[in-house]
Parts: sequence; C-alpha cells; structure tokens
Amino acid sequence: MTDMLVRTTRHAEVGLTDEQVWRMYRFMRLARLLDDRMWLLNRQGVGHFAVPGNGHEAVAVGYAMALRPGHDWLAPHYRDLAGLLLIGMTPEEVMHNYFATAADVAGAGRQNYAHWGHRPLRIKTLSSPQGPHVPHGVGIAHACKLRTLDEVVWIGYGDGTSSKGDVHEALNFAAIHKLPCVFCCENNGYAISVDQKHQMAVENVADRAVGYGIPGVVVDGTDPLAVFAVAIEAIARARRGEGPSLIEAKCIRLLPHTSNDDDRHYRSKEELAADRARDPIDRFRQYLISVGLNDEEREAGLQHELDRLVEAAAAVARQSPAAPGADGRCHVYADDSLVDEQGFYR
Repeated sequence: MTDMLVRTTRHAEVGLTDEQVWRMYRFMRLARLLDDRMWLLNRQGVGHFAVPGNGHEAVAVGYAMALRPGHDWLAPHYRDLAGLLLIGMTPEEVMHNYFATAADVAGAGRQNYAHWGHRPLRIKTLSSPQGPHVPHGVGIAHACKLRTLDEVVWIGYGDGTSSKGDVHEALNFAAIHKLPCVFCCENNGYAISVDQKHQMAVENVADRAVGYGIPGVVVDGTDPLAVFAVAIEAIARARRGEGPSLIEAKCIRLLPHTSNDDDRHYRSKEELAADRARDPIDRFRQYLISVGLNDEEREAGLQHELDRLVEAAAAVARQSPAAPGADGRCHVYADDSLVDEQGFYR
C-alpha cells in the first residue's frame, strides 16, 4: 500500500534549522520572481519561450535541501528552478539559459529554456520529449553502484511523463538492481492540457510502486517540510544500498504549461482560484510568520534584495552575445575537435 504523509507542522520535527527553512523560503521566492520576470519578458516580445515553475517551488526546495550539492546527481523536472537555485545555480546562469547566450552553462545557447544542465553541480540535461532523462538518471545510478560510490541520483518528472514506457523501464531496472536513486513524480494534475482522469485509471501515481517491489509515498507537494521529510528518508535508503523509492508530490500549476499555452481552454476560473488559495509560497510565508522567522520588515528586505538580483541577472544576460550560428551543428555530427583532453565535449 502507498503510505500517506500528513502535513508537517514544525521544521524542527524533520531536522531542519531556522537558517535552513529561511534558505528554502528565499529560493522559493527567488524562483518565483525569476519566473515572473521571464514571463513578462516573453509577453513584451523580448524573451522567447518561458516555462514557469509557479506552484512547484515547494517540491523543488524540499528535495534539494535533502541532497548533497555537487556530490549527488540530479535529473530534474523542468519546473524545478527553486531547487536548482538552492543547490547552486545562479540567477545569471538561469537568465543566460533563457536568452540562449553563449555563456549558457546548460548548452552554450543550443538548448531550449528549462532544459537544465550543469556539470559542476551534477545536474543532468533534459530533452524536449519528456521521459528519456529518466532512464538516463537510472544509468548514472547504475554507474554509481558499479563503482561503489556513495552517491544518489534524484530523478524528477511529471504525471504525464509517468505514463511513458521510459519511466516503466527505468523503474523496473532500478528496482531489480537496487540502484541508488529516488523517483519523484511531480503531479500537478495536468499533462499539458490533459487532466489526470484522462491520463490514468489510478488515483495515485505512487500506487504503482508496489508493482516494482519498492516503497511508494504520496506527499503534499505544496509543503516543503513534508517533501523534505520523505526525501531525506528515501535518499538515506538509497544511500544504504536498499534501492529506489517512488515519491508522488501532489502539487499545483499556477500558470499555463508554457508561454505557448492558453489554459483558459481547459481550466475553469474557479479551479485556478482554488489552486491559488494553496500557493506554496503564501502558505510557507504564513508558517514562517507563525514561528517567528518572518515579519513585514524582513519580508520587505528580502523582496528588495531579490528584485535587485533578478534585474541584474536579466540585464547581464540581455547584453551577452548569442551563441554563434555555426554552433547549431555541434554534437549533431562527430567532430574530434569538439572533444577535450578528458573526452568531454567542449
């Protein structure tokens, strides 16, 4: 049976300090401001393609706080901006990715926005068709086991992706070989415009875990403390050599799928209003106020700091040169001149 986790009420109960929960909140706020800025730039005709993570921030910071940055591996969901920032990505790196500049660490301007990748932070790049990064993450976990490394791979994907064969094969292989990875389905109820009841017959994606002989848990994806609690346990289990777990984080999507989508065609105003009432940032802000870690003065100071970071990052990226057109052929055809002395593509 899938375990159900109730909402956590105090951060000390799950082993987090005051400083850690403030960091989680800070990066949730930073991610939201970056998303909103990119959305505005798109609507102004300055930016091209925006992929907002609004509503997913609690999932991302919850699991990111449980990982060891630069030690563990991450094959993330494309809405995991808040977690990537907490792990170590900078606002400038995010904006370089958005504007596809030559300085983009994810692909030197050759990737769409939110196709994350960061070699020093061990963030694996994504592909536009969702799903292939899941078995790739399992491949990394297999290599970690073969090399007897104390490393864990976090693999994130959405509810739509969970119905693809790539995910089944990855879960099956990881379960058989007890690989050090954690699967996290971020379920916002929509595979682009298709709601869950038209995607699958089960109520919970995590119910499928029993078919692979691994633990499955459903967690409130609007609560970063609850996500952290299940993530730290699943990561510890994987690190002990006991194999993978399947976490389903029930979250919300507060904006259209991408800037190319119009969700008014398939979502009612009432449904969206109900989701906005569960905004994870608003809920976490109220929690911090209730435990004496936030007030109007500290919130205003944070807003001022983050506004300056976002504006500065956007300005730097907008003034940076785009990737040369010839680079569009890189990694399409074999070329030894693109490989460095360690065998990596430049």
